[in-house]
Parts: sequence; C-alpha cells; structure tokens
Amino acid sequence: MLRKLYDGVFNLARHRHATPALALVSFAESSFFPIPPDVMLAPMILAKPEKAYFYAAVCTVASVLGGILGYAIGFYLTDVGLAIMRFLGHSDGLAQFRAWFEQWGLWVILIKGLTPIPYKLVTIASGLAAFSFPIFIAASVVTRGGRFFLEAWILKTWGPAMLAQVEKRLALWAGMGVVALVALIVVLKLL
Repeated sequence: MLRKLYDGVFNLARHRHATPALALVSFAESSFFPIPPDVMLAPMILAKPEKAYFYAAVCTVASVLGGILGYAIGFYLTDVGLAIMRFLGHSDGLAQFRAWFEQWGLWVILIKGLTPIPYKLVTIASGLAAFSFPIFIAASVVTRGGRFFLEAWILKTWGPAMLAQVEKRLALWAGMGVVALVALIVVLKLL
C-alpha cells in the first residue's frame, strides 16, 4: 500500500498541477500523511532547476502550516494525537513527550526537523507537550526551510548524481549532524 502511495505522489511531480500538489503533500506530511514531500520536490527541481528555490519555498511554507495543524492535533485533540503517535510506533505516551520537551526543548525540534525522522512526530509531540508555540514556529521555519533549501541547492548545483550519493549515505550524514549538534549543546551547557 505504501509503495502505491509513494508512486502516486512521485507521479504527481509530473502533473501540470504539480506545484499545488507539492504544497498539499508538504502540508499533509507535517501532520498525518506518511510520504515526505521530497518524493515530489526532487523530480520537480531536476525537471526545472531554475525553479528550485521557489519549490523549496512552497515546501517550507506548506510544511510549517501543516506543522501548525500537527501541533493543534497534539494540543487540542490529545487522544487523537496520542493515537497517531502510537500508530507511528511511539507509544510512550504523553508523559514521555512532555519529558522530552522539558529536558531538551527547542533542540527536539531542531534535531528532528532536519533528520529523516517523520516531522509529524515533532509537530504532534510539540502540541502534546504544550511547547512554546512561537518557538515551535520559528524552529519549524529554520529546520524545514534548511532541509528543503539544502535539497534544492544540492539538486540545482550537482543534479541527480549528487542526490544519489546523499540519499545513499543520508543516515550517516544525519547521524554526524546529530552528534555535532549534541556536542555543541554539551559544550554550551558546560560554559
């Protein structure tokens, strides 16, 4: 089922209404949809490199707006938010999500928003934890924008060859980024 959904989203990238579809997928992925917008973003950029940053901006704005929906699901519809989290394999419950944000706060959003971890986990957990909404929005803009604009730059600059290398080693790069970020946090706390 997921493969059919993935293929359907990929095919939307070639449709004449691809840009609104990209916005819709980006919005939905931030709160409930299982397929990331990168499935559409990459082929759209490769087809029209001159629109790379426009597509990244569409993804960013729609993703942050979808993140607001995810936050609202967690904040206002706690039972629904917890059910979605359980469905996604995170059944630790409300207490665990609140503990994450009490201990790490902004870093939860910054680390998870840049990695391949589904962003909907961050948005719903932020609402469940009643995390600061303005900080949530700012961090979402930074992380989602950073991710989509970096992808646009890579694809526009080096094209498909570089994307294949990045995807092949995505877990390694994400892991190295998280280690560097944690090291920075530790150094800042020691100072």
